[in-house]
Amino acid sequence: MTDVLIISGGNAEDLIGASLCAYLEGLSLAALPLVGAGKRYEGKVERILGPRTQMPSGGFPFNSLENLIADLKAGFHLEIVRQIRAAQLARDEVRAVAAVGDAYTLAIGVLASDWGRLPLFHLQPQISHYYWGGRSVWERLKQPNQFAAEDYLFYERWMHRFVQAVYVRDKLSEQRAQQLGMHKARFVGSMAMDTLSAPERNLSEVLDGRPVLVLLPGTRGDVRFSLPLMLESAALLPEMQGLVAWAGDFQHVPLPEGWRLEVQDEHTASAVSTQHRVWLLRGAFSAILHVGQVAIGTAGTANEQAAGMGIPVVAFPTPGPQYIYPNALRQSRLLGKALRLVEPSPRAVAEAVRVFLTDEAARAAARREGLERNGPRGALPQIAQEIRQTLALGGAHAG
Repeated sequence: MTDVLIISGGNAEDLIGASLCAYLEGLSLAALPLVGAGKRYEGKVERILGPRTQMPSGGFPFNSLENLIADLKAGFHLEIVRQIRAAQLARDEVRAVAAVGDAYTLAIGVLASDWGRLPLFHLQPQISHYYWGGRSVWERLKQPNQFAAEDYLFYERWMHRFVQAVYVRDKLSEQRAQQLGMHKARFVGSMAMDTLSAPERNLSEVLDGRPVLVLLPGTRGDVRFSLPLMLESAALLPEMQGLVAWAGDFQHVPLPEGWRLEVQDEHTASAVSTQHRVWLLRGAFSAILHVGQVAIGTAGTANEQAAGMGIPVVAFPTPGPQYIYPNALRQSRLLGKALRLVEPSPRAVAEAVRVFLTDEAARAAARREGLERNGPRGALPQIAQEIRQTLALGGAHAG
């Protein structure tokens, strides 16, 4: 019998779920990742369930018609059937379920919990009332694919009758949830910031004394567009040292024309032009954030974690699949003054970075709103404690 089944609906959600595992040490754990192979769970759970297929959109089928068509051709509809089946088969083998993600993730969690017969905990790190950004409902309806990601819609609220607890991403969203009658919803801390580890390595071997420019191209296909542009932007900022938080291997790093890659070891490489060198570091995300002054980012959670560390972020939209203009715009509303969205040109990016570097008032405002909208830590230890208490009481659903 498995104590807890963790269901997660994306890359960031996998990270939250895998981080939750550390606080559930000693319990028998299984995972059901709904987007991709769920590799973050390897070595942290006893079983990884489900088809574990990587779709072409990288988990963003509704970002564009092209993404949706590509996913349908790859068997997106059959993937859903397999995930539903995996959830149904799991419910007789688990004692509690933790669903990390959106309404679809919650729906799979409801099935896995046998419609609330088993304790079901919903970790909702996606929706934030900050996304509204003062816009009217009419303005929001102009982007229907984003609408469901900006508020707790009726079907998600209906499913909450089957959950024991709902954990939301910030205090403002807790207030909104309570207004909508979601009385089980609470803000107990930032799940995203809880996933940020201590610095993984000492960076003294690469630091040269200049302020550090953090480059966050993300982990999806956007990097083909974003990394070359970031490197060209860094070349326009000789007063700063660029460090790339690189998640892939060094076999196929996209570079601007005239640049070359020099690999030092499996964790360290540098992108080099005639006059500039930018380090690419694997497995050093937290270490880089701990020394960063300003960030350039086209990532989801990584941008938010940088802002939560007090680092101003400059962002630009990509052709996709993730950081397209509507998503970039949404994140700018979420992070407020902590993120400045500019056109995708090296000069515009470099100019925005220089403002954050030289304007103390802009930097202070970015730090204040970044910390306010992305902190404090402490959610995952609290959630794990409540799951343990429920299991100790025999797994009774609180209703």
